[in-house]
Amino acid sequence: MVSITEWQKIGVGTAGFGIFFILLGILLYFDSVLLAFGNRHKLKGTSFFLGGVTIVLLRWPLLGMFLEAYGFFNLFKGFFPVAFGFLGNAFDIPYLSALFRRLQGSSSMV
Repeated sequence: MVSITEWQKIGVGTAGFGIFFILLGILLYFDSVLLAFGNRHKLKGTSFFLGGVTIVLLRWPLLGMFLEAYGFFNLFKGFFPVAFGFLGNAFDIPYLSALFRRLQGSSSMV
């Protein structure tokens, strides 16, 4: 009989949890209702991002990366003011805090 150490038991358990959560994530990612709910109003950004990935895979990396960057900014343009506001309030660095507060603008979630 093969003896199993405690470290091997922990490794098998951790790998099992990892595989379970990866499979659960894949199942939830491809759920059509969740995809339609999350990306209905962000169709332009999603199409540019996935089109950029396709263009990169077709061996036009520079054009594809520009399309991906444009799609990324379109997808997350509503999140940037929130992130800049958090960075401006979380860190007490004089020049950076003023810059982040200016980049935050007037749209805040608070």
